[in-house]
Amino acid sequence: MSDAGNNCKVRFQQVVQRFRLVHDRPATFRQAFVRFFREPSQVQIFEALKGVSFTVNAGETVGIVGRNGSGKSTILKIIAGVYRPTSGTVEVDGRVCPLIELGAGFHPELTGRENIILSGALMGIEPEEMQRRMQAIIAFSELEEFIDVPVKQYSTGMYARLGFAVATEIDPDILLVDEILAVGDGAFQQKCLERMNGFRRQGKTIVFVSHDLVAVKSLCSRALLLDHGSILAEGPPEEVTIRYQELLESPPTSSGA
Repeated sequence: MSDAGNNCKVRFQQVVQRFRLVHDRPATFRQAFVRFFREPSQVQIFEALKGVSFTVNAGETVGIVGRNGSGKSTILKIIAGVYRPTSGTVEVDGRVCPLIELGAGFHPELTGRENIILSGALMGIEPEEMQRRMQAIIAFSELEEFIDVPVKQYSTGMYARLGFAVATEIDPDILLVDEILAVGDGAFQQKCLERMNGFRRQGKTIVFVSHDLVAVKSLCSRALLLDHGSILAEGPPEEVTIRYQELLESPPTSSGA
């Protein structure tokens, strides 16, 4: 694990994240009533993270790779404050902007313009400040023609454009990116990569989850490999992605969530 010192932006220390999985949940009230007098629903405790420790320093771009269900998105959601860890400690220093779920926080009945203001409010930014950033956000998203249309009419790619434009225009200290570059056309993906490289040059901190190993190697200064909720490898992206490819060639031992 890297030594963060006073330069640390994110620190995980022995973080455990558990979820309760309820099986055979009744679909109707009648089923629930009948099962009340029978055996209880089966509850399984799933450990998504198993004592994970790592740090991310200011100005680093750290990639997180691993099979689906290995715990990558869980880490991002803990950093973003969506989840509180079951145990362990998490320290985050600075304004966090999560690009975890496309359009998360968007209201489907509001227009793109109105959702820009709403997104700013959710991140603690005054409407006046978002108005000043409005044209830059719209220009980056290339949604001028649709910005006053309710976002429920947007395609997935349009959600991606607007979400990325808002997130990267508010000058975050820490940017969390989860597969956002997998959505949209090639030109938009390249535009996103260029903006993220600009963030790197400004000394911003980025935590980047992706299955795109070429992007991880080109963007990241360090990488983590997760497997079944544990860190399997940490180090230079070239070495970690080779280890990941070897892992992909071996059969999975069990499924995760």
